Amino acid sequence: MSGQTRLDKEAMRVLKLTSRTFYIPIKLLNPTLRKTVGSAYLCMRAIDEIEDHEQLDAEIKQRLLLETSNLLQKEFDSQAYEALVEPYKAELPEVTLRLGDWIEFCPAEIVDKVKESTSEMAEGMAKWVVKEWEVKTKEDLDDYTYYVAGLVGVMLSDIWRWYDGTETDRELAIGYGRGLQAVNILRNKDEDAERGVRFFPDGWSREDMFRYAEGNLAKADSYMRQIETKNITLFCKIPLSLAKRTLKALKSGKEKMTRAEVESTVEEIINE
Repeated sequence: MSGQTRLDKEAMRVLKLTSRTFYIPIKLLNPTLRKTVGSAYLCMRAIDEIEDHEQLDAEIKQRLLLETSNLLQKEFDSQAYEALVEPYKAELPEVTLRLGDWIEFCPAEIVDKVKESTSEMAEGMAKWVVKEWEVKTKEDLDDYTYYVAGLVGVMLSDIWRWYDGTETDRELAIGYGRGLQAVNILRNKDEDAERGVRFFPDGWSREDMFRYAEGNLAKADSYMRQIETKNITLFCKIPLSLAKRTLKALKSGKEKMTRAEVESTVEEIINE
């Protein structure tokens, strides 16, 4: 087995471990897009796991994120990154420890764009770690959701343009990411409250957050209308449909969709 084939298998294995929502649509992409989106997602997930870590001290998180951001702004030095995360090897997950592999796996023609978005995400997350994720205004919420999810939309749009010239509006791409994140915020509200984090701006009710989510999901619908490539449409449609149905479930008082509902939603989209 060649090194590249092994890395391909490893990437899909780690992807399956880290994301239920994105593993299925990524697996459905053609080989070129699967490799590109898979590696890009893993790069961002590597950063996300540092920001989300429950045991690491805020100062350590900030330093790891900022130094990783700097490393991503030039020719990536895997050895320097490994030295950076080495003291926290026992705490950090495989997806984070292997950031160098995901960069190596990404096609050379698009890897700089992936590094650019991931670097910006790491820097933004470092800022929010210091702020202790204290969202006070809608502007704060927009800023936070841009860094943790809007940038995923930006990066995907860069990939679509590189792949076949598909042009999408940047603000709509950000809305796509924000909409998915807003649904996550609603879904994880109680869990977040338990760890002392609240992403609802001051004075906002659950209904206000529902409106915020729906406004961004409407932008996601407009984003989808700009894409004509069937394989890309299928990829984008699955997380979007799951987010919309989760929102519907939350509105009707359920905590989340059941696994069976998730599976039937995915099947419906694939068979459309």
